Amino acid sequence: MHLIVDQFGCFLGKKSERLRVMRKGEVVQEVPFFKLKSVLVIARGVSISSDAIYHCVQQGIPINFLSYTGKPYARILSPHLTGTVRTRREQLLAYEDGRGVVLGKAFTSGKLSNQANLLKYMAKYRKGRDKELYRDVRDAALGIRALGDQLRGLEGEKVDDLRAQLMNLEGRGASIYWGMVGRLLRADVNWPGREHRGAQDPVNSALNYGYGILYSRVEGAIILAGLDPYAGFVHVDRPGKPSLVLDLIEEFRQPVVDRTVFGLVNRGVAIEVDAEGRLTEETRKLLAAKVLERLEGTERYEGKKHKLRVILHRQAQHVTTFVRGERGVYRPFISGW
Repeated sequence: MHLIVDQFGCFLGKKSERLRVMRKGEVVQEVPFFKLKSVLVIARGVSISSDAIYHCVQQGIPINFLSYTGKPYARILSPHLTGTVRTRREQLLAYEDGRGVVLGKAFTSGKLSNQANLLKYMAKYRKGRDKELYRDVRDAALGIRALGDQLRGLEGEKVDDLRAQLMNLEGRGASIYWGMVGRLLRADVNWPGREHRGAQDPVNSALNYGYGILYSRVEGAIILAGLDPYAGFVHVDRPGKPSLVLDLIEEFRQPVVDRTVFGLVNRGVAIEVDAEGRLTEETRKLLAAKVLERLEGTERYEGKKHKLRVILHRQAQHVTTFVRGERGVYRPFISGW
C-alpha cells in the first residue's frame, strides 16, 4: 500500500516491524513495513524518527514530501540503490551522440501519442451522443499524430541539433490537445486553458498537484535505474532542474494524471480550492489517493498487462540499458485507449 500522511502534527515512528502514525498522542494508523510501497507526506508539521527512516530505506520504501501545490521538495531513499558509475558515464556521453537523438525523439513521440490516445479515449463514448464533437476530437487526434510522424524526418548528430524542432512539435501538439480538452470537460467546469505555475482554477490546480505526485515516482524510478535525474536530453540543463525527470514524465502525464483528473471532473467530483486558490486538504488527499490508485492500474505493455508503476520503472531501466549499449533502441510507453 501507499501511506499518505495528510494531517498537520503527525509523527511517524517505528513500532516493532510496523510504521506507526501518531497525532496528539493517539495512533492514527499502523502499517507493516513489508506491506508498504511508499510513504507520501502532503501535510506540514510532520516529523519522523530516525528508526522509521532507517527501516524504510533498508526495505526500499521511498519517503516523498510534497508542498500544498504538489511540488516535491524532498525525498528520502537509500544511497545504495543508485546503480553503477558506468551507467551515469554512458548517460552523459549519450548527450553528445546519436543516443541522445533517439531518446529525445522517443520522449517527444510518447507525449504526442498519449495526448492523441487520451483524446480518443475521452471521445469514444460520445460517438452516438455528439457526432460533431466526436469528429472534431478524431480530427484533433489525427493532427497530433501527424506531428508525431514528422519526428521520423528529423536528423542530427546530437540532440542539441534538433531540440528546437522537438520543442516546436511538442508545443503545437499541446495547443491542439489543451484546446480540445476544454470541449471534453463538463460544460459547467471553469476551464481557462492550460496554466502551469500559479494556477488558481480547480482543474489546473489538480493537474499540477497530480504531476507533482507523478514527478516523485518518475524521479524514484530514474534513481533506482542508476541514472542521473539532472542529466536530460530534451529539457535543457539548469542548476537544480531535474531534466531527465522532466523528459521521462512526458510519457506518463496523460495516462496517469490527465485521465485521472478529467475522470473525476466529468463525474462531478468536487475539486475544491480555498479563498487563496489553493487546493483544500481534503482535495489534495483525494487526488493523491486517486493518482496512486491509477498507478496500480494496468496497461498492455510488451505483450502483457502490467501495472503502470511497473511500466514506469521498466521504462527507466530501458533508458539505462539503451545508453549502456545493451538495448538496440529505446521505445516510449504508449497507452491504449
